[in-house]
Amino acid sequence: MLFSIVLLIHFLAFAAYLAYLGILWPTRGAGPRSKFSLYLGITLLVTGVILVLLMYPHVNYYKVVPKTAAFAGVTGINIRFGDRPYTKAAYYGLLALAVGAGGIAIFH
Repeated sequence: MLFSIVLLIHFLAFAAYLAYLGILWPTRGAGPRSKFSLYLGITLLVTGVILVLLMYPHVNYYKVVPKTAAFAGVTGINIRFGDRPYTKAAYYGLLALAVGAGGIAIFH
């Protein structure tokens, strides 16, 4: 039951992050940004760690390692831009990393 609740929170945070990127779509990332994405990132990180701890030792490392690398890439882009608007390349990079991580999550 705990695993399902944490997984639901993780999914909702991921869906909210994709929605946040979707809101920025008309300006391709050049619009105003908020701290909401920071809170979503922290939620994704914490729930991801909890999910791995709940599954240990039966962890699918072929999924966890690439998703962690994608998360590190998103973090790096966000650190680089801080409070400034994203460039088009950074925005498309964030979108690609997020959709790629989602694809890895549903791949068997």
